[in-house]
Amino acid sequence: MVGFIRCVIFFALIGASGFLLGRVLPKGIFHGDRFPFMCFKWERQGAVYNLLGVKKWKEKVPDMSRILPKVMPSKRLPRSFTAGQVELMVQETCVAEMTHTLLAVLGFGCVFLWKGFWGWAASVVYMLCNIPDIIIQRYNRPKLMRILQRAREKESVHEKCDHLELQHGTGA
Repeated sequence: MVGFIRCVIFFALIGASGFLLGRVLPKGIFHGDRFPFMCFKWERQGAVYNLLGVKKWKEKVPDMSRILPKVMPSKRLPRSFTAGQVELMVQETCVAEMTHTLLAVLGFGCVFLWKGFWGWAASVVYMLCNIPDIIIQRYNRPKLMRILQRAREKESVHEKCDHLELQHGTGA
């Protein structure tokens, strides 16, 4: 029983630490188009996750943005959005993926707190509980990257039009 309690406390501590780390890290260091967050060829722009039925179950997985809405940005784009807002969402998917990957790996520290089979079992279950969150981030990111590209192109066209208008006057 002591080993179980130690593992529960350990999981709570690394979970809280991972959450805080994800909030304090500068988002600018995360890039959805760079390793390890970029979409790999085998993922087929996220289509491989359709085989797992992610679209059907992803809303059932606990989401910190619904649990702590004042601390975590919403996972939904507003009707009218900027490239900057989409870029922040891409960065948040990277942060969430990194956090859950770290938790899945660090969770194996439980084997030192609860010796034997049950420590290993708890660690494996904890890892398996983090995998759906990693999959969801990798499923969502390619779509967000396409939206980001279109938003950047749209903003670029508007900037060029504004520049031309300023250059030539409004003609009034």
